[in-house]
Amino acid sequence: MQSLEMMNRFGWGTRGTQTLADTPHDWLARQLHEPDAARFTGVGTTADGLIALHTQRMNRVQGDPLVKPIFQAEVATQLDNLLLTRQPFRERLAWFWFNHFTVSLRQGGTRAIIGAYMREAIRPHVTGRFVDMLVAVMRHPAMLMYLDNASSIGPDSPAGRRGHRGLNENLARECLELHTLSPQGGYTQADVTAFAAILTGWGVDLKADRPGFVFREKAHEPGPRMLMGHRFGDGEEGGLQALHFLGTHPATYHHIATRMVTHFITDTPDARDVTQVSGVLEQTGGNLAAAALVLPTLVDTGPQGGKFRSPMDYATAVMRALSMGGAPSRPDDPRSPAHTLFAAFAALGQPLWTAPLPNGWSDRAADWAAPADMLARSDWAWQMAGQVRDGDPLDIAHAVLGPALRAQTLTAMQHAGSRQDALTLLFSSPEFQRR
Repeated sequence: MQSLEMMNRFGWGTRGTQTLADTPHDWLARQLHEPDAARFTGVGTTADGLIALHTQRMNRVQGDPLVKPIFQAEVATQLDNLLLTRQPFRERLAWFWFNHFTVSLRQGGTRAIIGAYMREAIRPHVTGRFVDMLVAVMRHPAMLMYLDNASSIGPDSPAGRRGHRGLNENLARECLELHTLSPQGGYTQADVTAFAAILTGWGVDLKADRPGFVFREKAHEPGPRMLMGHRFGDGEEGGLQALHFLGTHPATYHHIATRMVTHFITDTPDARDVTQVSGVLEQTGGNLAAAALVLPTLVDTGPQGGKFRSPMDYATAVMRALSMGGAPSRPDDPRSPAHTLFAAFAALGQPLWTAPLPNGWSDRAADWAAPADMLARSDWAWQMAGQVRDGDPLDIAHAVLGPALRAQTLTAMQHAGSRQDALTLLFSSPEFQRR
């Protein structure tokens, strides 16, 4: 596999005239074996976000004066990193796993902590064991708030008997269906209910000096529970045992292998490719770095042309191709590169951290390639190309596409009436739409 194709498929598009100093496989492996080089400035912890959220609620503050700057700072620093990263494979994995464990701004009051969720629960585990990421996600306030587990009360717990409240099955159901086993894993509605009972008491303490996860014994449904034919004990420890069981289950490894092959290789995964990735997961105890490094060996078996770029992929690739970004973006500057990218995601149909449902954004071309979607991309590309004041469009085309650049696209660019038109043709071309 050629270096440029590797940088596009497994990264976020070439930045300027960036080249690889070593072999494609070594380039990918080095990113996963070295520490995460991402640096996030001007942002705090989950506790800081929860303090701001709690203060607003307690004081019934109009608008969003304490949470808004927290969110703006997250947008600025996280999207700056997306534009500038020298570890694009690791960065793609971080966003892939965030989408797998979706938390959305659409509900749950997550705006104050969604960026911290990605930095604290997802990023540290993208090269570690899947089960460790699963536990970190399930205990994070963002996930507990998004899927309403704080409102799940054991009917026979002291709190349940006093307030006549019951289970909320959202978190248990999505964990089984989307995060771990998938419906092919063979769980039943009885398992969903049992798992929801196991997870009662897992909530968020907004009143603590440093707010965060809390296990509320008085809200926990007492007694052991049977889940998928296995017995799990009482209390918080029972929940941790259940997560370890689910996070290392063969059906879970098969499910996440399918998700990985779909995201990186093809919309229609070959069963042999999925088996190869899931086999590595089983052999390594769920090591995500080892599984990720299998993916490049599967590319030759996939269809030519790579994966169709989602709006997030596409806008990031355009801005990286134009070498946009550099100095840290000001959180309150709508003209900064990070906020330009943030606005592009929304304009092209994939607003940041705002997936409509817990299953996240689609990885399939059919969901992004409608005629209206393509027209929106061309219009946005024309606006971006108008900001370019130097550089030969043909040099940019060769740098970002290499051998994938079609003769038809090259000829059209050569006959374009302006730099802006030539770049628009490049970014609207079929080959640029794919990675």
